Amino acid sequence: MSQAQYIAIEGVIGAGKTSLARVLAERLNASLLLEEIEENPFLPLFYEDPSRYAFQNQVFFLLSRFRQQEELIQADLFRSTVVSDYLFARDAIFAHLTLNDAEIALYDRLAGLLAPRVVRPDLVIYLQNNTDRLMQHIRLRGLSYERTISQDYIQKLNEAYNHFFFHYTEAPLLVVNASQIDFVKRETDLDDLIRAIRTPPAGTRYYHPVSAEDKT
Repeated sequence: MSQAQYIAIEGVIGAGKTSLARVLAERLNASLLLEEIEENPFLPLFYEDPSRYAFQNQVFFLLSRFRQQEELIQADLFRSTVVSDYLFARDAIFAHLTLNDAEIALYDRLAGLLAPRVVRPDLVIYLQNNTDRLMQHIRLRGLSYERTISQDYIQKLNEAYNHFFFHYTEAPLLVVNASQIDFVKRETDLDDLIRAIRTPPAGTRYYHPVSAEDKT
């Protein structure tokens, strides 16, 4: 069986990217690459005043993610499996949603210089969820700087993510309907999902989990 060596997990804020990355890395005995969100000093400021801090926030994330990608390549960790809780290309989703036209033009020039130097994943997993459940997850984790996130922002972000991945062709893609599963609390849900992930990557595939009622 040909298993993906570099797996990137994606989804809107609250989708469970990091949770899945952790359990998947453990199951696959893989290296874990997590986005350094807490190191971004502009993120709390962005949620307080988006128009003022959107560009600084976005560029910090872009450069931070790029540095991680370079370190990953230099360390030659691709000899083994690597699981990441972000896709480098997704940075543009946030940028085009939050930046004005002049900022977008500058951002696109910078991102265009960096993107060709980033390794393409063997498999991208997109955790697709509805806005109400995403908001529920955001509230439950209780991060102070996320308290001001509005449902309208998450709805727009969700729509932008769906549009991005509907047209995504850069790497094999597994779209997971995550609204009916709990891969953290239900072992059977995780087992079913991992079976889908272990399938050799090819094109775009859709994973629709068996409902809990059907399993009983």
